[in-house]
Amino acid sequence: GTSAACGIPIAVVGSLTNMLVGAGEASLPPWSVGYVYLPALLGVSLASIVFAQIGAKVAHRLSADWLRRLFAFTLIAVGLRFLLFS
Repeated sequence: GTSAACGIPIAVVGSLTNMLVGAGEASLPPWSVGYVYLPALLGVSLASIVFAQIGAKVAHRLSADWLRRLFAFTLIAVGLRFLLFS
């Protein structure tokens, strides 16, 4: 919960910065505000709302040990992807 609460202001500031920095850029597609593509913003926002609720339900059903293992596996998978495909 704390991580999500801290992520909101970071996301807002990042989005506003990308809107301001990209303002007036001629090569951007329609429906863009600076470097923020509004259809993608809408899609990511809607998916986050739906899957955050699903994730919270799953997290409450799993034990702390399983959550730690799944998180460790996720970190290992992301780390390997960075090492092998970057």
